[in-house]
Amino acid sequence: MADYDVIVIGAGNGGLMAAARLAKKNVNVLVLERHNIPGGCATSFCRGRFEFEVALHQLSGIGTEEMPGPLRRMLKSVGVIDQLDFVEMTDLYRVHSIPDQLDITLKPDRQELVKELQKHFPEEKEGIAGYFDFIYRYFSEALGAFYMQDPDISKEKYPLYFEYALKNADEVMNEYLSDPLLKFAVSPYWTYIGIPPARMTFHDMASMFVGYCEFKPTHIKGGSQTMSNAIANGIIENGGRIRYNCGVQKIVVKEGRACGVVTDDGEEISARAVISNASKVSTYVDLIDPEHVPDAVKGELKQTTIAQGAFCIYIGLDCEPGEVGITESTNFIFGTTDPEKSYQQMRKLEITEEDIMLLTCYDLMDPSFAPKGTSQVVLVTLKYGDSWLQVPPSQYAEKKYECAESMLKTAEKVYPGIRKHIEEVEVATPITCMRYLSHPKGSVYGFDHHIKDSELFLENRSHIKGLHGVGGWNGLCGFQPTLTSGVVMAKTVLNELNAE
Repeated sequence: MADYDVIVIGAGNGGLMAAARLAKKNVNVLVLERHNIPGGCATSFCRGRFEFEVALHQLSGIGTEEMPGPLRRMLKSVGVIDQLDFVEMTDLYRVHSIPDQLDITLKPDRQELVKELQKHFPEEKEGIAGYFDFIYRYFSEALGAFYMQDPDISKEKYPLYFEYALKNADEVMNEYLSDPLLKFAVSPYWTYIGIPPARMTFHDMASMFVGYCEFKPTHIKGGSQTMSNAIANGIIENGGRIRYNCGVQKIVVKEGRACGVVTDDGEEISARAVISNASKVSTYVDLIDPEHVPDAVKGELKQTTIAQGAFCIYIGLDCEPGEVGITESTNFIFGTTDPEKSYQQMRKLEITEEDIMLLTCYDLMDPSFAPKGTSQVVLVTLKYGDSWLQVPPSQYAEKKYECAESMLKTAEKVYPGIRKHIEEVEVATPITCMRYLSHPKGSVYGFDHHIKDSELFLENRSHIKGLHGVGGWNGLCGFQPTLTSGVVMAKTVLNELNAE
């Protein structure tokens, strides 16, 4: 008899939600986490009097109690929704160009954002209205055809979905919009996936925009660590077990089936099924003996490329955000209207104005997020880990702070005086991500999400009986998709266990 029904490797978003859902269904589940706290990317750290949010910028899919989004319903299903306090953001985002070609703030309301865009681009009034009308018409079909998996799906029933799902987002924008500034103003969310509009599916762009606009971008009081703690506590309260400071060195495969793990301490623990929240690369290359890895997995890994890591500056300011001109929670700063240039810049070590930057400040929505009279912000840009892996260890610190200095100079062009109010600062690179997350090349987005790698093509399937993957390396990245992956996989594993 197995020690556990299910062992979950890693207490990131996907692993936590899978374990929470299984524990809620009375499955005997064990979570093994090498860190001393749960969360993975959904965590925080302290410097001085500030507790910095690591990765969450805008939580999607929450909605309200009256109009609950899919993620709110999932968190309710595992019994943790009452432990979380959500704060709805009043802005969708601000877009600011360098030099000052454009400065526009959009609200998470379809009519208001269309009106604001038409005010800034009156010559494209009809195209703007037509584009957003099309996005919503497309998404209404995608909702049934893809997200709800209509068994009667057909080209006749979902014509827009069949025609446009795999078109690139830039191609669809060009049907309605012409001004490069306007196209940039409606598409900065491409940075949440890491692939520019000309390379990503329109399906992904439309889904993100409608999701944030309809269910509103949200912040969690206490940060994402609060959510991770709540889900972890729910696992334990429902009979599950979590072991921290306990990494996994091997997934045991016998007769073509995953049947347990060996911990870093050499302890072998058996299970009827294993769920891995580790990267797909680590799972099949590092944790499984080569003779047990199917050729199909090797083929998939050869066809993929590893996505970007993040270069982040976590800043604690000794003033309120308004004193340095920060008036919105989510701010995209760019120096070129060509997303392809910004995408190519992500492969370079240096940070310039062609690198798109995101500045997030929760204090505007939640004054309790930082000590009274202060505020905290995070500046983020995306960088592929390859260039950072080439930096000699002796030059790493110098290069890190050189890039941070360049990033701060750009930020000061939008927020004059921000530098003189810095009280605490911490800098993270893709190497930092690689160290703390054990992700290949420090990727925070898993694999690149090119059209050929879209979830419309590749489903999250198991190649070894009893072994399943969750998280951003097995589908879309981001908080809502990875949390959702855990719930979906828990259902799959539960069905398999019941069928045995």
